[in-house]
Amino acid sequence: MGKVYQHRFHGDPTRFEVVAQFIHERYGRDVRYIADVAGGQGMLCRILRKKYHYDCEVIDPRGWTLKGVPGRAMGLDPSVADYYDLIVGLHPDEATRAVAQAALLRPTILIPCCNFWSEEKLGRDELVEAIESYYREQSVRFERVAFAFAGPRNIGIVSAPPGR
Repeated sequence: MGKVYQHRFHGDPTRFEVVAQFIHERYGRDVRYIADVAGGQGMLCRILRKKYHYDCEVIDPRGWTLKGVPGRAMGLDPSVADYYDLIVGLHPDEATRAVAQAALLRPTILIPCCNFWSEEKLGRDELVEAIESYYREQSVRFERVAFAFAGPRNIGIVSAPPGR
């Protein structure tokens, strides 16, 4: 039986555990400081801290994290992303571009949901392809990953900056 959450979330609540487990399996102890960009209440950050012992904080201008979850009430400035070992954007909405730009400096996991990438209307696949095109133009190494939570917004791009 899966974990039962006492908090209300839009979308599949298992996405937090799925992404946290992916981070742990993929990076292990190679990362320590993680930014959960536009992380809302901070459930992903909470799991990363309590279950996997990462030093994680939510970067979200709304500033309403769950009790005990550290956060900064601000948007992500991609130019200072090198403070973190890993940048995560799990459905980051308006912060999608900032997370993609942070990929020039740090490893990122970007799982876009809504099109805050361009003025033109983009579906899920077109949005992912547009971000991948940006990565190719910037020489960012990346791979597309289908995460094991309910879609359709479960396609992510895992990247490493140029030269790493």
